[in-house]
Amino acid sequence: MATTQFDVVLLGEPLVEVSTTEAFRHGADGVLGVSGDVVNAGAAAAAAGASVALVARVSDDELGDAVCRRIRELGIDDTFVRRVPGQQGVYFLHIDPEGNRQFSYARAGSVGSQLDVADLPVGVIENAGAVLGGGIAAALSPTVAGTMLHVAQHSRRFVYDPNFRPRLTTAEQAREFLQGIAPYCEVMVPSAPSEIELLLGTHDPASAAASLMGWGARSVVVTQGSDGSSIFTEEGRSHQPVIPALQVIDQTGAGDVFAGTLTARLALDDDLREAAAMAAAAASLSVGGRGGTGLIAPLDEIRRHSERYLSERVAT
Repeated sequence: MATTQFDVVLLGEPLVEVSTTEAFRHGADGVLGVSGDVVNAGAAAAAAGASVALVARVSDDELGDAVCRRIRELGIDDTFVRRVPGQQGVYFLHIDPEGNRQFSYARAGSVGSQLDVADLPVGVIENAGAVLGGGIAAALSPTVAGTMLHVAQHSRRFVYDPNFRPRLTTAEQAREFLQGIAPYCEVMVPSAPSEIELLLGTHDPASAAASLMGWGARSVVVTQGSDGSSIFTEEGRSHQPVIPALQVIDQTGAGDVFAGTLTARLALDDDLREAAAMAAAAASLSVGGRGGTGLIAPLDEIRRHSERYLSERVAT
């Protein structure tokens, strides 16, 4: 039987999100949602024009039902999401009026943290236009880390977002995994300054990229917040300026949107520079919504936002 080919396949743990604009306390009002880095990135990849599938485990209960329903609503194929008994991963999010965030996780021992090589669908990883993995999933358990490495080794084009979280792993462990997976990465997408300092011991994007490419990564895109992003390939370095947001409500998931859009556009044959420009525009728009998938702009809107910024730059 022929294997369905997707433009983008993602590996990770979808989470139930409970968000509030109040401090965490008894009686605080909360909004239930579905998020997590892999959901945010997958939604962005689908919005950027890619056919997208998720490989994951979720609970075989009402929470798992809600997760799968939301994944489908976002344009992500859930055929390869396994439903298993156990605890669904959950996180709690407090957002203050300035958009700053406080997280609390309840995911230890979750079904998503048990994703194994045996869960991988035959041929789907190998035939995907691109596969996106990240450090959050890799830090969940040795089993998921081993699965992530296996996927990288068998992908035609593997994109890796380190997404370092000190609550999940140590810098030393994350660095060791980064070094092990780098030779299989088409693109690595670390952030500066804090992530590259913690993982690579430098504030300098060029030094960070040199380390990652020295370990075997073929290209690196270092995201730098308001300073845009720096793109490193064998041919040299280029810069993608930040594209100003129309409004800032919540910055949750902006980095995931960048990574998901970048991966989608690479799978759809944009070059790295073009893909980074589209990713910058998508991430800029995403902060105008609340929650990781609160504002996932469609492709035509992403293009308009990018073109508007370029025309304004030329005019000034």
